[in-house]
Amino acid sequence: MIDEARRLAPRFAARAAATDRDGTFPADDFADLRDAGFFGLMVPSRLGGAGAGFAEYAEVAYELARGNGATALVFNMHASVTGALGGISDGLADALGLPAEALEARDEHLKAAAGGSWYAVAMSERGAGSRLSRLTTSYTAVDGGYRITGSKTFCSGAGHADAYLVAARSAADPTQVSQFLVPAGDGLRVEQTWDSLGMRATGSHDLHIDATVPASALLGGMEGLALVAVQLAPHWMVASYAAVYVGVARAAVDAAVATLNERGLGHLPAVRARIGRADAAVAAAQLAVREAARRVDEAPGEPETNRWVWRAKLLAGTTAAEVAASMLEAAGTSAMRRGHPLERLYRDARAGSLQPATSDVCADWLGIDALGGDPDSDGVAPRW
Repeated sequence: MIDEARRLAPRFAARAAATDRDGTFPADDFADLRDAGFFGLMVPSRLGGAGAGFAEYAEVAYELARGNGATALVFNMHASVTGALGGISDGLADALGLPAEALEARDEHLKAAAGGSWYAVAMSERGAGSRLSRLTTSYTAVDGGYRITGSKTFCSGAGHADAYLVAARSAADPTQVSQFLVPAGDGLRVEQTWDSLGMRATGSHDLHIDATVPASALLGGMEGLALVAVQLAPHWMVASYAAVYVGVARAAVDAAVATLNERGLGHLPAVRARIGRADAAVAAAQLAVREAARRVDEAPGEPETNRWVWRAKLLAGTTAAEVAASMLEAAGTSAMRRGHPLERLYRDARAGSLQPATSDVCADWLGIDALGGDPDSDGVAPRW
């Protein structure tokens, strides 16, 4: 799948300027991903998928982002859903006391992904961001299932996905936050709100929800698991973005090198120094992402693993922004023109520090941990 991602990346890059300019969803890219079997990347092989681990996902996301960061970012959402579902082992299910029906539903969702269905994430809300503890979307138990009502923002791929991972709070017990896989169709309405500085092609519009779903849509088959899942598997909420933004940073270096060689400016010492520093910075960030991914596969949820998860997101976000800015300066004023690859990559890279967990939140988490505190509970605001 890594080789296939490398093959597709130039095709995505050729389309990136148009989808960025028009703010349109990269539907052709997702058709290619479906045809190549990428929606089953994180699905266990016993259910028809590729059975990839987090490390392989990180390499795939990096390569896809070198083609189009927006496409890789939306794909990240699907991988997060399927990766989290696939990560529910039978042992973990027993430890959490999950019912057999929930595991059957899990397998059905994963089989569907292996067959070509793709999932978006509807978590963030205006005024709450991605903090699960502040959500206002609610659900109520009804005969045979649940009714979910509320509004979400920053829902990448809104209007294109086959189903949406929706986080909501119990109306009966507000301390319970649960996640549902809600199929596209009746009860969902997309409001076209996404007109952004960067990542313009992600189609991250608002999603309004007033839908009734069957009991099998409740992930895990138990209410109140959303916050537990974040604690057990923070890599999907924190570090899955990291590989995407390292790929965007590498694409910025590649685009700068191509521009400088075309203009015959590679002999300038200041230009060479910028390229050298950028290459080293991207390589270092990629190593951090790979180390985090390796640890996630080998020891998920362990304290040192989680430290690397937060380090990877911090380094990826800051490195992408700094490298893209430096490469734009190295290439000169002509690279600021609309339609130049570096102009788009500069804007896309700026989003890396803002996506959850933001760079400031990551740095705060790591600082509290280094000082001997509990970084999940000692912040001035809830992490999730």
